[in-house]
Amino acid sequence: MTNEKSDAAQEQTQWFTERSSCDGSGITLQISALLHSEQTPYQKIDIYQTKTFGKLLVIDDVVMLTTRDNFIYHEMMTHPVLFNHPQPRRVAIVGGGDCGSLREVAKHDCVEQIIQIEIDERVTRLSEQYFPELCTANQDRRVELQFCDAIAWMKTVPADSLDVIIVDSTDPIGPAEGLFQAAFYHDCARALKHNGLLIQQSESPLLHWQSISLPMQAAMKQAHFKSTRSLFFPQPVYPSGWWSATIAAREDIHLVRDAEAKNPLFKTDYYNYGIHLAAFSTPNFLID
Repeated sequence: MTNEKSDAAQEQTQWFTERSSCDGSGITLQISALLHSEQTPYQKIDIYQTKTFGKLLVIDDVVMLTTRDNFIYHEMMTHPVLFNHPQPRRVAIVGGGDCGSLREVAKHDCVEQIIQIEIDERVTRLSEQYFPELCTANQDRRVELQFCDAIAWMKTVPADSLDVIIVDSTDPIGPAEGLFQAAFYHDCARALKHNGLLIQQSESPLLHWQSISLPMQAAMKQAHFKSTRSLFFPQPVYPSGWWSATIAAREDIHLVRDAEAKNPLFKTDYYNYGIHLAAFSTPNFLID
């Protein structure tokens, strides 16, 4: 009888699992409810309530973020690149529809304009409803939300008009595939000022370094970026639990707002000066 009760309880327990057959791995979270599900013209969006990670945003069955750990990704996609720029005034965010990266960029008072280009407006509207803590900067006077194809948008940007481009994209499949190509990086390089910086999430260094990260860096250099540097950080709900982002520059890449990075005028939960420096240290097995 005890075994029967145990089996029944196990059957009632619900789990969401993101399976990656090519990597032979998966990420599993226990869920208590499906809060929302819809198919947009671009993708399927699901939002769950989990047992221990807060709310969970899933797009096309791939984990985008959870309430519990998204701060790591959003802080590392924004503060290192912004502190590596001498004076970032005009910032474009490609993707980032959940608005977490936008919130972090808006913490920098030196930034005068933030343009976010997200192809699927429903991601942002659902984030405003289910993840309002990520959307606190959406009404900031410096923010402009555009809902269109970022690849086409970047072709129209005046040359030498942006200081920083943050590509907060999904995996390089479907609508995001073109964001990992040399043609897109060429348009980004043209849009950036001479000291401008581009950062893009570059997947798991453990699982995707050869298949995604290195080809991305090669495409960036093909598009006439002079240098690239990757930074590394944990991300528990992404494949392998270890993630990376890659910065590309028309000049060199180094920490230039050193004093501000040591004593930022805003609160962060993961990012700090020591983590900034350490994140750019490349593990030996990734070095050619």
